[in-house]
Amino acid sequence: MKNIRVVIVTGLSGSGKSTALKALEDIGFFCVDNLPVMLLPKLLELQAGVAGEISKIALGMDVRERYFLSKHIDVISTYKKKKYDIEILFLDASDDSLIRRFSETRRSHPLTDEGRAIPESIKLEREILHDLKELATAIIDTTHYNVHQLKEHVQRLYLTSPKEKKLAVNLISFGYRYGIPSDADIVMDVRFLPNPYYVQDLKRYDGTNKKVEDYVLKWEETKHFMAEILKLFQFLMPLYEKEGKYYLTITVGCTGGKHRSVVIINQLARNLAGGHYAVTVVHRDIDR
Repeated sequence: MKNIRVVIVTGLSGSGKSTALKALEDIGFFCVDNLPVMLLPKLLELQAGVAGEISKIALGMDVRERYFLSKHIDVISTYKKKKYDIEILFLDASDDSLIRRFSETRRSHPLTDEGRAIPESIKLEREILHDLKELATAIIDTTHYNVHQLKEHVQRLYLTSPKEKKLAVNLISFGYRYGIPSDADIVMDVRFLPNPYYVQDLKRYDGTNKKVEDYVLKWEETKHFMAEILKLFQFLMPLYEKEGKYYLTITVGCTGGKHRSVVIINQLARNLAGGHYAVTVVHRDIDR
């Protein structure tokens, strides 16, 4: 049987699925948007019998396709049993950002056909997609991403085959005042560390500045914390790999997402990048 990697791109309407598909197309995926889920078996069977170059397929599937939600679990499970490499990328975003996007583009929500307002449609769609989100192999919260940032993030995740890298680790710093990233697998709170914001000579800089980094890392509690979480990840990551997890999103939060969380994420990246993990870093709120 031909080895075909299949990424199903799904998620909330307005969360950036079209951008994600375009990003995958640009790195060599054969992309089809709004494919009826009942045609997925036929597409895979056709490609398995072709001696061509298509080995990576990305499919946009969501609530626009009436049978997707009722049939997706059966179809995906069937083809995973046949050893197809099927992954699910789920895109999410906050209600406020989705409402703003629909307002800016003047597009209607696909669930407003029955006279629902956009906030009600978003709430209903979240409920409908809940079980599918639980099946996702990767979740991206696009609330604070522009088009270019989302495209870059998607391409970082899928440029490397899961068979080539056992685990792709996405490290995100954030500010609690702006909310916890919804795509987080692990959340760590570093608000207990001394805050450079209250040091007059440091507050105007962010955590990428050497002076801020030195300040955060000089404390005994910081050194102890780093040693303990590195030991924790040395224990956890082989277990995630054993379970077949392709992507792990680790988030670290402080009050504003500019100082302590940035420093800790950068330290984690330096320590984890030396292994066989594919590490990416996003400082979500550093410019706020």
